Order: sequence, then C-alpha cells, then structure tokens
Amino acid sequence: MACRYSPRMSSNTLPTAVTANAIPGRLDFEASALGGPVARLTHGDFQVLVALHGAQVLNWTHRGDGLLWLSPIARIRDGKGIRGGIPVCWPWFADHPTDSKKPAHGFVRHRAWSVASAHSTADCVSISLATATTDADRAMWPHSAEALVTVTLGDTLSVTLRTRNTGTDTFPLTQALHTYFRVSDVANASVTGLEGFTYLDKLEGFAQKLQPGPIRFAEEVDRVYLGNTTPITLDDSGASRRLLIESRGSRSAVVWNPWTAKTARLGDMGSPDAFRQMLCVETANAGNDIVTLAPGETHTLVAVYRIA
Repeated sequence: MACRYSPRMSSNTLPTAVTANAIPGRLDFEASALGGPVARLTHGDFQVLVALHGAQVLNWTHRGDGLLWLSPIARIRDGKGIRGGIPVCWPWFADHPTDSKKPAHGFVRHRAWSVASAHSTADCVSISLATATTDADRAMWPHSAEALVTVTLGDTLSVTLRTRNTGTDTFPLTQALHTYFRVSDVANASVTGLEGFTYLDKLEGFAQKLQPGPIRFAEEVDRVYLGNTTPITLDDSGASRRLLIESRGSRSAVVWNPWTAKTARLGDMGSPDAFRQMLCVETANAGNDIVTLAPGETHTLVAVYRIA
C-alpha cells in the first residue's frame, strides 16, 4: 500500500512543524548541526534527513551506511544553497538562459519551504514541503508558480517535484533533482543504462556526442543525456553496491563529476579530493527537454532510488 498524502498546511518554523506534523519514531523534527530545522524519516533499516531549507534531502542511509554525499563544510544559511544531498534546481536548471548574473539552478534551493503534509503507513513515511513565487522573485523570473516536493521513504526513496502554473501566462520550465551519490572512489564507479544515448557535452560547448558504453570517470564530466533515460544504474565496485535510478516526467539526465580544477573553483566541497567520493546522476528536464506550462497546468518530475 502506497503512502497517501493528507494536506495539512503549517508554517515552516520548527515548533509548528513538530506539533502539527511529527509522527514519533517515523517522522521527527530536530535542529540540525548544519544550522537549521530538519525532518528525520525512518522506515525499517532506512533513514532520510530532509532540510526544510530548499526542501533538500541531505542524506539517505541503509543500516547506517550513507548513500548520498554531503560536503563536510555544508551549512544551512538563508540565501545560500547546500552542497550535496539532493538540491532542488527550479525554475531553471544550470545557468539562467539569458542572464548569467542570476543564480545558477534557480532560487528556491536558497530558502526555507513550509511543511505541507506528512503521512505514515506500514509501507512508507512521507513529508511534503511547499513554496511559491513571491513579488521579489519576479525580478529574476516574471511568472507565478507553486512548487511541492514530496519525499517518500520505504524500501525505496522517491522524490517528487510538482510544479503548478498559478499565473496568467505560459512559461518554460527546466529543473533537476541534483542528486549527489556517495561512492568509495569515483575511479571505481560506472554508470550504465545510457549506452547509445546522445548527450550534450558542456565541457566542449554542448557538442552532441554518442555514449558508446558504460560511463567511467578519469576526468571532469558534465553531460546532459537526452531521451527516455530510465532506468540508470550506478555501480560502485569499491563498495560492492549498485543503485537503480528510475524517473518519470523526464526526458533527460545529467551526469557530473567536477574532478580537480572545478572542485578547487567551487570552494565548498570540503577538500581538494572530495570529488573522489561523489558522483551526480540527476533526474532532470534539461537541454532540449523543456517543459511548457500553460496557466493552471501542472508538471510532475519523479526520481526513485533503490538498492539493486
């Protein structure tokens, strides 16, 4: 039986979230060492930590083993994103299409979201977090929309990003669930399921190329794969672990590792060799996978992760 969601609006402050939405032992709210409130979801041997800041999954663990990478110097700060976990890139992915001065990956990962609902069954536990565009946002993006992120933990982890156009004009939408997986060493990792797909190589001016076989890593990789890119498997031979990534509402996927030079430029990775412990495989609407939403329409992007 799948989790079903009961809408119950509350503020995004920790005391209200605890009193209105906590499900003791399944969904608990706590003050994080990162500096902000988080929700801890528990199901059997699995746990997920979700920051109200950015509606961002920070970690997903199985029997204490972390499956996501989070920068050791990550902190929750208004106006800043959190490096690692699963950032929500919205309402544009990567650089703004016409103005590089606007924040990369949009603006909702920089602020607190409100708790919209929480629910628990024998099979799963879930939390939904909501945000909406404000008058101040229209200087960056002149449209009106609501976004709802639902994180559901059972034997799998699913993250759903639902967008509704609440304005009077049609707008284009690009977005991503920018998932940072933890790996033993990126040299031990490979990504399969994208063989034969065309990709845009950001490091070569978005040149179109064909993926001949499994993706392996010996240098910086930054690619947008185009098409029905599900399912994808991340194989970490060093950890004897395989993760399966499935998606809906997406016809693109992003594979990224910053390697040495980009890690140094980013400045918030935590160490010069941090790139070795992480690998991003992102469920997206990116490249030519642009969603067009008319007034009143919705679009739902879903990523489901499981231990294979």
